[in-house]
Amino acid sequence: MLRLVTVLFLAMPLMAAEPWEIGLAPKGARIEAMSVPSVLNTAPTVLLIGGLNGDDETARAVAQEVRAFEAVSPGRRALHLLAIPLANPEKSRLVFPPTGAAYRDNSESHVLWRWIAIQAPDLVLIAGNEDFGLATALSENVVAGVGRIPTEHVTANVGMLQPILKRKDIPRSAAHQEIARRRSRSARQLAGELAQYYGHEFNDLTYIPGMGLVGQVRLGRVADVEPLVAPWVDGPKAGPPGRPVSGNLSGYLVFAELAERTGNARYAEMVRTAASVGFTDSGEMKESMPSSNEMSDSVFMSIPILGKAAKLTGDRKYCDMASRHLSFMQKLDLRPDGLYRHSPTSDNVAWGRGNAFPALGMALTLSDCPKDHPEFNRMLAAFQQHIAALAPFQDRDGLWHEVIDVPGSYAEFTATAMIAVAMLRGVRNGWLDPASYQPRIDKAWRAILARVGANGELMDVCESTNKQKTLQDYLYREAILGRDTRGGGMALLLATEMAGLY
Repeated sequence: MLRLVTVLFLAMPLMAAEPWEIGLAPKGARIEAMSVPSVLNTAPTVLLIGGLNGDDETARAVAQEVRAFEAVSPGRRALHLLAIPLANPEKSRLVFPPTGAAYRDNSESHVLWRWIAIQAPDLVLIAGNEDFGLATALSENVVAGVGRIPTEHVTANVGMLQPILKRKDIPRSAAHQEIARRRSRSARQLAGELAQYYGHEFNDLTYIPGMGLVGQVRLGRVADVEPLVAPWVDGPKAGPPGRPVSGNLSGYLVFAELAERTGNARYAEMVRTAASVGFTDSGEMKESMPSSNEMSDSVFMSIPILGKAAKLTGDRKYCDMASRHLSFMQKLDLRPDGLYRHSPTSDNVAWGRGNAFPALGMALTLSDCPKDHPEFNRMLAAFQQHIAALAPFQDRDGLWHEVIDVPGSYAEFTATAMIAVAMLRGVRNGWLDPASYQPRIDKAWRAILARVGANGELMDVCESTNKQKTLQDYLYREAILGRDTRGGGMALLLATEMAGLY
């Protein structure tokens, strides 16, 4: 049997190195990684890094070593090899652990630090002696909240991997063990962990704390949520939205969730009141929902509350208004390629969350508007076309990026969670082909699992972002590492959807 397995391994075609872009240097140079996998699941993962001081002999030696390892039959590869031949293409001064705002300050340092943490190799090998303290930092710190990773220096020459290949004792790194633990969690387990840290305040009537409360309600904790929303219902903050803004209207989704779970007419009335801002005093539809601010975010901020109002009241006029507002936003922001620019003044940039908002917004709205509504099929087609445009930009790790169509921009947490929810709704409702989209959902879910720590800390949540003027402005929005109310709420939304608690 062993001989048969060996023969099969030797007969397999060579598995070529798989390159991918993992980040950007300040002047736009792309940092690329490569992967040469083994077919042996138990093989350790080793990361080989060169070029920490620019395009020097270490970069060339690592690239050559990758080519040599690539030529080895997959069945004979004793390890999974990851490599970054040119880690510092613009020869910046690196700092480890990184300081400043990722990925705006010390960008290459943040790229390497966080990417290494998530890939969680069992051993890191640095070609040459110049490392800006990376070896010590990886070995002595819980890297990006994940775990420590043993690191060694190797001489940058042909065959530098050979001593490592002879080892029989490369143990799983602490980072590797932690990522495996994270990915072993069920959707219900992750939801429970997130609920410890998110969904415990509602000081602002916006979606940012609101999504956490929606998650808590889905977990059956209505009694915990009702006191938090009470000031907005019958307390000192009660009253109609006198100056409705997009974030304010999406905050009313909490009351919609409560209305559906409890049957309390007061919650339903609040949803109706919020949705009514799209109509004149005489009941006619306005041109659009107020305060869209021309941003694609408004497809989520303003339209789902209309779908909820239609579901709770049975009045189809709210779905009429949903369709009208979608058309209004498409004229402003939908690009010819099917992606949304963030606003007409955003230099045509397809911001990550600026596309996740329309995807999630339409998935929620279609879930509530009746299928025989005259505008349902048009809205469904718009949703399907947008999701189809987004799908090819999911990266090899399962994520969508800070700028959807710029692969070197950072992989962004909230956009990934939101697009995954939209796809999941689409598959479950028969709007999207399961064979095409379920694998994408599964990849996104694994990516989210890996980026949520046991203490509710998240990796790479884009900070709050209003209209920006240039591509560079979007690329340099801070990527938060730690607890974040927006990111935690969206992750909880995805976890409850995955657990079937929607």
